[in-house]
Amino acid sequence: MKRCLLVVLVGLPGAGKSIIGEVAQERGYVRVTMGDVIREELSRRGLDLTRENMLRLARELRKTFGNDIVARLTVKKIEKMFSMISDNVLKLLIDGVRSPREYEYFKNFASKAPSAKTIILAVHASPKTRFKRLVERGRVDDPHTWEEFCERDKEELGFGIGEVIALADYMIINERKSIEDLKREANELFELIEGEYFEDTG
Repeated sequence: MKRCLLVVLVGLPGAGKSIIGEVAQERGYVRVTMGDVIREELSRRGLDLTRENMLRLARELRKTFGNDIVARLTVKKIEKMFSMISDNVLKLLIDGVRSPREYEYFKNFASKAPSAKTIILAVHASPKTRFKRLVERGRVDDPHTWEEFCERDKEELGFGIGEVIALADYMIINERKSIEDLKREANELFELIEGEYFEDTG
């Protein structure tokens, strides 16, 4: 198994994870979004891609198979990618961890690699800012009203996302920033993370 630098990206909807994920990809990270696992399963079952269906399926999977089921399915996707990656160091970013149990599963997975390091990177913005961004984004599974937004936040917090954010090694506050400013800050932070990793592991 390759050496592994794993960055776990965590934040509530609309905080700015997608932009930070794009920066990571530009820096050579393999980016895996946990929500894609749910979307793929919805498609496989022939269900419409709606916020309600995504939340319902996520709850159903966790109730039936355990709180780390989405993490397990995500790791299966990652393992399939390994053979296509020639780099000696796998720089991996997992977008959308929602619970401490999921984080621990990914950390244990990465620890099997020599010279593994796992970092939690949290991104935060106020509820009003996040709601505005989600309305402007207009993805089919995004909330359309303030009430739906608050309900979604409660669901996310119920999974334990706040506990993972509290464990963050680094945090970006994405408030009153342009996309360019956020990308610049994310690049600087990734440079720091990578520099420390290669200094520690040689």
